[in-house]
Amino acid sequence: MAVKIKTKYGIVDIKNDVISTVVGGAVTNNYGIVGMASKNQIRDNVNVILGKDNYSKGVVVKQNHNNEIFIEVNVIVIYGIKISEVSRSVQSKVKYNLETMLGIKASSVNVIVQGVKVINE
Repeated sequence: MAVKIKTKYGIVDIKNDVISTVVGGAVTNNYGIVGMASKNQIRDNVNVILGKDNYSKGVVVKQNHNNEIFIEVNVIVIYGIKISEVSRSVQSKVKYNLETMLGIKASSVNVIVQGVKVINE
């Protein structure tokens, strides 16, 4: 599936893999995020932190009939960090990156915390 954007020059199709890469980059560059998790943890292995080539396993992109875009990201956070603040930061950065890089305005960005990991410094 691809997101269709109508411009004055025609219709642009942006594949979900491209959107997932932009979203994954925005998510993993936030303080408090260990990494992306799979949306299907049982099938894809529960304890795997996704790398750059697998961001599409942790991002769900949906588009409704009104061309509104909905993003869902699955993350693992660092133990001891306020989850609500990390989630809010992820939401704003994902919306900003999608708008500036791809010209897509996301209606909502849902952050699903799949796990908490203790980091020894």
